[in-house]
Amino acid sequence: MSQVPVVVVVGRPNVGKSTLINRIIGSRTAVVEELSGVTRDRREFEGDWAGRDFVLVDTGGWELKPSDDLGASIKEQAEAAVSGADVVIFVVDGTSELTDDDTGVISVLRAADIPVILTANKIDNQDLEGNIDRLWGLGLGEPLPISAYHGRGVGELLDVVVASFPEEIVVAHDGEIPRVAIIGRPNVGKSTLLNKLLGEHRVIVSETPGTTRDPIDVDVELDGARYRLIDTAGIRRKPQITEDADFYAVLRAREALGSADVALLLVDATDGVTHQDQRIAAEVVEAGVGLVIVLNKWDALDDDQRGRTEQSLPDRFGFVGWAPVLRMSARTGARIQRLPAAVEAVLESRTTRLPTGVLNRAVRKWAAAHPPPVRKGRRPKIHYVVQAGTAPPTFVVFVSGGTLGDDYLRFLENRLREEADFTGNPLHIIARTGEKR
Repeated sequence: MSQVPVVVVVGRPNVGKSTLINRIIGSRTAVVEELSGVTRDRREFEGDWAGRDFVLVDTGGWELKPSDDLGASIKEQAEAAVSGADVVIFVVDGTSELTDDDTGVISVLRAADIPVILTANKIDNQDLEGNIDRLWGLGLGEPLPISAYHGRGVGELLDVVVASFPEEIVVAHDGEIPRVAIIGRPNVGKSTLLNKLLGEHRVIVSETPGTTRDPIDVDVELDGARYRLIDTAGIRRKPQITEDADFYAVLRAREALGSADVALLLVDATDGVTHQDQRIAAEVVEAGVGLVIVLNKWDALDDDQRGRTEQSLPDRFGFVGWAPVLRMSARTGARIQRLPAAVEAVLESRTTRLPTGVLNRAVRKWAAAHPPPVRKGRRPKIHYVVQAGTAPPTFVVFVSGGTLGDDYLRFLENRLREEADFTGNPLHIIARTGEKR
């Protein structure tokens, strides 16, 4: 299968890489903030220019001498991205002197032997272009002046990028593949699971909560089926969000959830099911996304702890009792082979549809055996039910003579789940009230 070209954006921290990414793809997707080290993982986007599609890779800021293990991982990720690139956009701050970090990036790029486009950012007007003549001495060719913030010169940059693509690479368009979002609280093992499924160190794993800030999309084949995995930032409660980058990271994690077909909700089994785990599960239901609950770090529990966790599941996760529950270890890979089958079962049941005749006969039988309760002196009457959609399965109930309460809607949901296989999927049931004519 042919591949699209890969364009990697590199540079030291805070030179405007993410701002340039946002300008190229036309949306504020990458986290942009006036702090160094905000982008931590490789992050991939789909881009196109002049009729050519390409993959655009945003990397963390490259530092010659990282101050901690997290900085070292960021550097390693950036270097790994360069090794798989067809073209590199090397971004420097055109308004300041080069630093040791800049020269360190240059040494890596020279060793890579791939086309490098030297890009001087923050050149907001023509008067500032004289500042970049000194960059000719780097031996990387003509420096291109741009302003990622204002968009100045970005079109010319993309012209050079497209012209640098290898001729033999043909544009490929893949069909839609299922999107699987890995969600959960911070530091429950989401990135560890992604790396284990990919079989490579793709996402930074750190003991520091909140290491992943941007959703990370990557394609993987599991048991012969292709999926697009999305590693998201840990979803925190609002009082725990103390930085702008954290706020936007959580916002984008929720956006990624909304675009997913299935969510893998990772729960730290050593902590048990927390209130925040319950809140995240409720968000999955609200979004209409399929759900698989993963009790991670299961191997770290003794028998008594496992027993207490098992007993707490009906109480804590009773409202999503229809979701498959897997017990595994992302770190060691124990029981991880059960994951593809669970995801496939949820995907298959997302398209389950009940014929209208079968549906209405069943609902009439249920209503006759258990009529809707009287409310305000009136007993509602169900006239007709239709399945209005799938993914998620959605039903509209036409009622007259009153309203159906949440308790009766739950009754109908339970009966529907007995009637058909909706494993791992929330059911949306809408009661439409109107007097019978």
